[in-house]
Amino acid sequence: MKNYDLFLPSYCIGNNVYRKVKDTCKEYGIKAVVIGGYRGIEAAKKKLIYACNEAGIQILDFVWYGGSCTYENVEVLSKNNVVKEADYIFAVGGGKAIDTSKCLGEKSKKKVFAFPTIASNCAACTNVSIMYNNDGTFKEPYFFLHPAAHTFIDTEIIGAAPKNYMWAGIGDTYSKYYESTVSARGEELEHFKALGVGFSHMCLEPLLLYGEKALKDNEEKVCTYELEQTVLTIIVTTAIVSIFLTRDHTPDYNSGLAHAVFYALTKFEEIEKYHLHGEVVSFGVLILLLCDNRTKEFEKIYEFNKRVGLPVNLEDIGITKEQFYEVIDMIPKMPDVKHYPYAITREMLENALYILENRS
Repeated sequence: MKNYDLFLPSYCIGNNVYRKVKDTCKEYGIKAVVIGGYRGIEAAKKKLIYACNEAGIQILDFVWYGGSCTYENVEVLSKNNVVKEADYIFAVGGGKAIDTSKCLGEKSKKKVFAFPTIASNCAACTNVSIMYNNDGTFKEPYFFLHPAAHTFIDTEIIGAAPKNYMWAGIGDTYSKYYESTVSARGEELEHFKALGVGFSHMCLEPLLLYGEKALKDNEEKVCTYELEQTVLTIIVTTAIVSIFLTRDHTPDYNSGLAHAVFYALTKFEEIEKYHLHGEVVSFGVLILLLCDNRTKEFEKIYEFNKRVGLPVNLEDIGITKEQFYEVIDMIPKMPDVKHYPYAITREMLENALYILENRS
């Protein structure tokens, strides 16, 4: 019997949760450095300053994270004197900004507190940073034992963010259910993996129930029950599932064909430049379902995608058929499908694409 540890995220959610920094952060010190993207910092700055002044926490500086989650940017930040002086890091913004801060916290042995300002992924609650090369292509996942010490989910800030972030977050989130259940098919799983696969249906069902209404509410900048449930599904539920599935630090059950399609397509600059991660992953889910011969499930997600404006063909992600065929042989070689219950072949992908592109 092996020994292992597993740590789950702690979080608070609501429209005034930043005021909880006093009870949550102050035991670790009184000096914070805020690291994030320009827009994320701008969205959170007023509430953060107010909450920290009230708590007696000093914000040493607001520091740009570098624009991409790379080891090079982490290295630059680690040499920043303000970062060195800080007792802990406030990671503010979207996935790449928060992942950069988490990686920095792990390497500098500083506590990280996450303040997501958009709901595009689960980075604020996971124990992994998705690292990229300097050219924008995917490099590797960087795993660590603990997620952020606490995550402050302000629904007012997230609800006021541009709709496209939550829209993409929905696509990334429901992929977790399909990828994990296919990857685990027919296996007797360890306890933590079984928990992850078992919980994964919660990455899909609330989104089908509340997602369409949440996007309308997001567009109107109003906080509603549907928006809150969608935010919790994207940021918290998916992170918990991911932590269970990646306890052994492999993507075997936490990823799959939808992400393999995405990572292959990052070869093209326009994917990183003009499209969001979850947006492209949602296209990959349609490919996954067709390769898995799940026609009924494909129809359900295809129609959902159409209703909310997620991709249903190559044109929607700005990729030509020629470009897709340029990277098609990369997809079966991706580590995301190494553990699949069957081999992904070029023929499967070609057939799936044909059905998708010729669907009326």
